[in-house]
Amino acid sequence: MAGRSKSNRSGVMAGACAVALAAALAACGNSGSGSAGAGATSSPAQSAKAGSTTVTVQLTEYHLALSSKTFKAGDYTFVAKNAGHIVHSLEIEGQGSEMRLPHGLQPGQSAQLKIMLKKGSYELYCPVDGHKDMGMKTEITVGGGSGGGGGGGSSTPGSGY
Repeated sequence: MAGRSKSNRSGVMAGACAVALAAALAACGNSGSGSAGAGATSSPAQSAKAGSTTVTVQLTEYHLALSSKTFKAGDYTFVAKNAGHIVHSLEIEGQGSEMRLPHGLQPGQSAQLKIMLKKGSYELYCPVDGHKDMGMKTEITVGGGSGGGGGGGSSTPGSGY
């Protein structure tokens, strides 16, 4: 009976380790910034956080595809999704702001980048070595008003957009 009890404890321990490993892998796959977002839409979607607008950024080999083409000043959550076959990332610069994902995204991974956009121009690009120069960039112009799509600024494609 003692041997059977030890065997049961080993099985329970192995199961607990498997659950912990699965949870850790799921957390790594979604990056420390979390993941969210729906499929591409023509205008930004309101996120669960009141006043924040979610924009999906599809990252593939050497171009960015944004789910929105118009932007108004306000809080945004950019959900970067690596749909490519190599590591990509996302950086947003403009109007005195510079935000970057803390690490690269492996293929299939997603992460969020939260930023308050002010009226003016911003550049979005992949900061991985050489990717920006290969066309993984785009510019957006943020109009007045407050977040929530429709009207306002626009996006200007880079050579890989």
